[in-house]
Amino acid sequence: MNWISNYVRPKINSLFSRREVPDNLWMKCDACGTMLFHRELADAMNVCPSCDHHMHITPRERFGGLFDGGTFIEIDVPAPLADPLHFKDQKKYPERMRDAQKKTGEGDAMLVAEGEIGRLKVVAAGQNFAFMGGSMGMAVGNAIIAGVERAVKIKAPFILFSAAGGARMQEGILSLMQMPRSTVAIQMLKDAGLPFVVVLTHPTTGGVTASYAMLGDVQIAEPNALIGFAGQRVIEQTIREELPEGFQRAEYLLDHGMLDRVTHRAKIRDELATILRILVKAPPRVIGDLPAPADGDAPAPAPAAE
Repeated sequence: MNWISNYVRPKINSLFSRREVPDNLWMKCDACGTMLFHRELADAMNVCPSCDHHMHITPRERFGGLFDGGTFIEIDVPAPLADPLHFKDQKKYPERMRDAQKKTGEGDAMLVAEGEIGRLKVVAAGQNFAFMGGSMGMAVGNAIIAGVERAVKIKAPFILFSAAGGARMQEGILSLMQMPRSTVAIQMLKDAGLPFVVVLTHPTTGGVTASYAMLGDVQIAEPNALIGFAGQRVIEQTIREELPEGFQRAEYLLDHGMLDRVTHRAKIRDELATILRILVKAPPRVIGDLPAPADGDAPAPAPAAE
């Protein structure tokens, strides 16, 4: 037996040819368990190609597929007090915030941006469920107010994508005060005659549902999104009755008049472009990269072939 050729050389070759495989190349669908390649999932906007399950998506990823050309301008949001109540449970509140910021790369749970959808200027806000469950704190209230003020200034519609487990307990009553603050902000839009469209995503619960998430002129939801105030188990224990199947899901709420539409994530952009143009009484959008030619600017017909 040749020890060098049979053992040493293959061992050296394996060390040099070894490839490190990143852990995030594949994701498992929460609904059907299918393993999905990360690029395939990103192209589908985090919707499972096998079972159509709508997974969580960050506001930046969503805005990349929402605005024309994937370009938008982020709107600055005033920073709130860092730790107003000096709250501590298993961790101090500032420590939890640092962990969430490091995990998501965002300052807080809501991103506000300005851009165009179908050549119509809009302002959009999106909640990031990966940031402390998208919980509503003072920063979220500030973000909504900043977005509304910008929309009123440029006379643009305001779109909000909700995704939250409710109010942020680390801010106590200050978190609950964002409910009336956001309601007043939405009234500013209505006073200015500007549309407010809400897209409810999974999950939208608690104080978010009890305030700005249900105040839209048009209410759209993604398929099978959980939408409600209290949890199903709490309601059943309170009323001592078993709730119907699909209770608090988007399709159930649509059937009972709480929503206007349930729309697949891939179709939301086109639907928003159409709805917003109707609400602002703008002409129908032009499908394509260039606007329609004005009168007298149409190209001359090609000469007839001889």
